Amino acid sequence: MSAIELAPEVRGDFERILERLAQHEAADPAQRIREIIAAIDVLEHNPLIGRPAAGGKRELVIGRRAHGYVALYRYVAEMDIVFVLAIHSQREAGYAGADDLP
Repeated sequence: MSAIELAPEVRGDFERILERLAQHEAADPAQRIREIIAAIDVLEHNPLIGRPAAGGKRELVIGRRAHGYVALYRYVAEMDIVFVLAIHSQREAGYAGADDLP
């Protein structure tokens, strides 16, 4: 079972997601965050499930449409660790600060 580590920037991603949900008066924003976390937890047993992305990273697609998010991560097989680098809505263009991510 792979370990999962969240980059410090992911906290800001969750805050941004919650702000956006509040702006759109979405029902039960906390449940949306729980759904994202549950999807990320799948990486413990399936770290290569995400689609390949640039620079050896992968993207985990979570949900769809208004409930859709993408988690950018890197799996380091030698350490058996999944590093979650960023999370954004599927409707957003790119990741905040993606050029600075390892």
